[in-house]
Amino acid sequence: MESIKRVLLLFLICYSSIATLTAQENNSFFLHTIEKGQNLYSISSMYGINKADIIRLNPGCEEKIYAGKTLKIPQQVSNKEQTEIFHTIQPGETLYKLTTMYKVSAKAITDENPGLSAENFKIGQVIRIPEKGAVAIEVLPEVIPQIQPEVKPKCKEMHKVKRKETIFSVSREYGITEQELKDANPELNKGMKKGQLLCIPYPQNKEEKQQQVITPPTDKELFKNTKEAAEKIQTIKAAVILPFLSGSKSDASKMVEYYEGFLLAVDSLKRQKVSMDIYTYNSGDENSSIAPILAKEELKNMDVIFGPLHQQHIKPLAEFADANNIRLVIPFSSKDNEVFQNPNIFQINTPQSYLYSEVYDHFTKQFPNSNVIILGGLAEEKDKVEFIAGLETELKKKNILVQTVNGNISSATLKSFLQTDKVNIFIPTSGSDLALIKLIPQLKLLIRENPGHKIHLFGYPEWQVYTKDHLESFFELDTYFYSSFYTNNLLPSAINFINNYHKWYTKEMMNIYPKYGMLGFDTGYYFLSGLAKYGTGFEENLLKTDIVPIQTGFKFERVNNWGGFINKKVFFVHFTKDFEPIKLDFE
Repeated sequence: MESIKRVLLLFLICYSSIATLTAQENNSFFLHTIEKGQNLYSISSMYGINKADIIRLNPGCEEKIYAGKTLKIPQQVSNKEQTEIFHTIQPGETLYKLTTMYKVSAKAITDENPGLSAENFKIGQVIRIPEKGAVAIEVLPEVIPQIQPEVKPKCKEMHKVKRKETIFSVSREYGITEQELKDANPELNKGMKKGQLLCIPYPQNKEEKQQQVITPPTDKELFKNTKEAAEKIQTIKAAVILPFLSGSKSDASKMVEYYEGFLLAVDSLKRQKVSMDIYTYNSGDENSSIAPILAKEELKNMDVIFGPLHQQHIKPLAEFADANNIRLVIPFSSKDNEVFQNPNIFQINTPQSYLYSEVYDHFTKQFPNSNVIILGGLAEEKDKVEFIAGLETELKKKNILVQTVNGNISSATLKSFLQTDKVNIFIPTSGSDLALIKLIPQLKLLIRENPGHKIHLFGYPEWQVYTKDHLESFFELDTYFYSSFYTNNLLPSAINFINNYHKWYTKEMMNIYPKYGMLGFDTGYYFLSGLAKYGTGFEENLLKTDIVPIQTGFKFERVNNWGGFINKKVFFVHFTKDFEPIKLDFE
């Protein structure tokens, strides 16, 4: 018997140790549900950790991750104290429950997570919990749990109504309120009669009256109470910080053209009575410091800043914008990771993984019954190889046929890959003009020799630069390409802009992709008109900002609940056999 007791005691000690270790392990990480377009780089940037830390907790994830799957993300600890906590919303949790769990106010949580709302407060969402003491604690009403009272009879005694008695006199006789008497005898609502038997309830003491169970506020109520009312901006203050006098003549010319288009947007809005003050600063080349610009007192009062160009200037400008709660529009770079932790950033140029993810989604919906033929053997480019690899994965998931041609791309070879019952789509692994020059004659011959087959050529944004040289071929090949920037120069909006630009500056825009003058106009008009219309509520009304840009697509989404916005807009441009270029907008 003694030996059995020892074994049981040893088991209990071991079980307790295992339970403690499990609890500590669960507190050392949280769960992140992978969203479309995310990769290990973007996820590690969101949480300020190394990719190696994620791989350590999730062996094998370095090879491939999939939207909808979950990753363990390590909580970061500094100086033995947790300075930043990420929390994954669990079943049954509410915003109110989190305020009591972490002892912070609802406003502190919503301020830390500007992308969080009652609508997206859902299981699996990750939110950032503010550091304790960083904000004033808002005392929320304590929810007093209902304790099962001692079982006692409803009626203390029964009373037989006498002649001339009233509800008032009976309640006074027993030291209860009229309402308590009525609650115990609902029939009194129809009157009181002589001889009627009444239940006299136990009087409610003061403690019972005061100890009312408080219903916790709903998520909708808490979010409504923490949201500040939008205010109109009387005069919009906007700054442009770009290298107008850079050491690189090419960069300087692009930035000047961007600014020229921006000023056309300002002029258009001023004609609509929008009040604006525009401040312009030269940031210099990539080795110049922008600290003198950031030290200018007027810069702290901006509503929006446009820029910079150089990668080295993004971090200090982003930190300045975050510290002063200023919107920062980054028109050019797509590779900086500041957007993943800074709620004030709007990144125009879509990061590659998000861009490709949008293209894959549109492609599989546009061509569900297709035979995709990858044309290798051309001068392969790294980004195109990555694009093709991701596309192949998505096509296989949707059971769409994928084949690869390596080396010989003669029309005879290509013919053997055709399918009569499917749409045949040829995609080269290079977006260069040389690749098109090599490929186009063979594809044209293939189409002419096989008129009964449906055949398309599909390609890349840079093809816009070569359109003038290959326009007729693009039409004959029923060509598609994807892009976040596109304009048809024959449309009235483009014609008007080109004419105005020429009238103002007596020159043509550079023949590059994208056209910087149009980019300057589109970004300037989008943000300045949105701020004029919605004021400080601009971010909550992005979907309502329904301008028709000349070249640039806008579809901003927050990268997470505490980060900034990236632009996920993608078009397909289709050169039809009817000699018409069509921009396919999938929204």
